[in-house]
Amino acid sequence: MPVPVIMVAAMARNRVIGVDNGLPWHMRSDLRQFKAATMGKPLIMGRKTYQSIGRPLPGRRSIVVTHDKAFIAEGVEVADSIEAALARGQEVAAEMGADAIVVAGGATIYQQALAKADRLLLTELDLEAKGDAVFPAFSSQEWQEISRVAFPRGEGDDASFAVVSWQRR
Repeated sequence: MPVPVIMVAAMARNRVIGVDNGLPWHMRSDLRQFKAATMGKPLIMGRKTYQSIGRPLPGRRSIVVTHDKAFIAEGVEVADSIEAALARGQEVAAEMGADAIVVAGGATIYQQALAKADRLLLTELDLEAKGDAVFPAFSSQEWQEISRVAFPRGEGDDASFAVVSWQRR
């Protein structure tokens, strides 16, 4: 039986998730949330997102989606489409004994994966941000909010935030 596909993202009130292939904020607390949500799971991301991180993340198996046939990076697998990445993610999840596959961006990958996702785990930041990448819009007709936990602004955070979990209806 396939494991669920979870999209994990942090976004500003205006849906911005990135600027110039980076994050337009500093959120130490959200990075801890991201680590907890992704540890021990296959992690799918686009090439630009991977290159902005600069390395495979420990404790996860990275699958990078790119149309660049020459792209190689030590410690990651490469897929030429979101469909190929998700199929490989299912195999990797079985190998790892993982309970989910995580899609971790960027904007194009989120857009391509939204119709295939089972859950969304969104960190909603209490700020507006200037950026060139946004999280795709989704409908409450298709998605149901199942939990929301608010967090105050912590040390190393630019804003307070809420972690919101959505389940496909």
